[in-house]
Amino acid sequence: MRKLVLLLLLAFSALADEKTVSLYHFSDYHSHALPFYTDDGERGGIARAIGYLKRQHGRGALVFSGGDTINKGAPAWSDTWQCAEWAWWNGVVDAMAFGNHDADYGYDAFDRCRKSTRYPILSANTAGMRPYQVFTRNGLRIGVFALAGSDFAQLVKVPRLTFNEPVAAARETVRALREKEMVDAVVMIGHQHTEDDYALAKAVPGIDLIFGSHSHLKRELVQIPGTRTWFIAPSQYLTYISWVELQFADGKLGAIDGALVPVDARMPEDRVIATRVARMQQELERDHPELFTSIGTLPAPLSVAALAQRALDTMRQATNTSIAISTTSSFRRPLPAGILTMELLRAAMPYDNEIVVCTITGADLQRLQPESFLSSSEPIDSTRTYKAAMTDYLWGREKFDCERTGFKVRAELQKGFYGVR
Repeated sequence: MRKLVLLLLLAFSALADEKTVSLYHFSDYHSHALPFYTDDGERGGIARAIGYLKRQHGRGALVFSGGDTINKGAPAWSDTWQCAEWAWWNGVVDAMAFGNHDADYGYDAFDRCRKSTRYPILSANTAGMRPYQVFTRNGLRIGVFALAGSDFAQLVKVPRLTFNEPVAAARETVRALREKEMVDAVVMIGHQHTEDDYALAKAVPGIDLIFGSHSHLKRELVQIPGTRTWFIAPSQYLTYISWVELQFADGKLGAIDGALVPVDARMPEDRVIATRVARMQQELERDHPELFTSIGTLPAPLSVAALAQRALDTMRQATNTSIAISTTSSFRRPLPAGILTMELLRAAMPYDNEIVVCTITGADLQRLQPESFLSSSEPIDSTRTYKAAMTDYLWGREKFDCERTGFKVRAELQKGFYGVR
């Protein structure tokens, strides 16, 4: 009997010392309110995501947005409704990272959008923004911060927004969370490229978890090599939601578990949001019929890689060059079989890039290849110099010697689609 009581006391003690905190994260929504076609089937839909995350939040989970909630120019929803959805997340999202597209409509519009929220927008290295927030769950203090990536100075053309070096800002923020706020765990919710997230984990000890964003990558939960930091990324456009459970024993963070949750038809929609989205989409299609009428027909789906290859071949033909190159970020979604509309094409290629012709070395082409799509009629020789077609975005980033053509990638591609009039 005495032994049984002792075992029960030990079991109760162990149970009392173990606590968990559940975290959810989505990123790079970019105004994709409706479900859409992907290579894995239909995904996304803000009504589904809000319905799911509202239930998780009601059970005590923390919910975060990695930013990039809008996207000027495409899809049409963004230009029409801008940040309407920001207020829909009130009472569901606990904090949002400032993304490079969140001020696409200028500072005044961003400030108006920010005032519609009851959750903080974080960015530790953006002047005038809150660097971090501390949340308490199950008696545990979770410190959460965000960063503006090293490319924000190039991407964000808003004079009132200035950005400091991210690693130094992260180091100062983690120190404040650990030493001043005495948090039990530190979480970074965005917004920089995956390779920078990995480098950050190695440069700044003390970050327990990084929620990936900005690169639009799908990555299952993994421990970053050479660090104690874990990483997970939910792709883009609400195709997935990241779930992570932090497990504590005696107040110390121990195991971390997690997975990517697909946003699909198995998620019941929030009925209020679903009704609102349907009404707004009807208004959008009524006011912009030119975006939703047929421009051609695809007999079979076109993957992102196939779409990129088709676009690059078109760039070569339009400029009479033997090589074309474009960043992978220029191509965001596959195209489904069936009727093709301009809005579908804009969703797949959201940036209206101009084609430029540049003088570039073979060594530079090889350097750019890992993060780019490239089309060439011949092998690349690192010792040669070439005339290559590329996007003006890549030109602006790399500062090559280039000449404008006046041709737009999307417009030239449209001419060659099936059944285009």
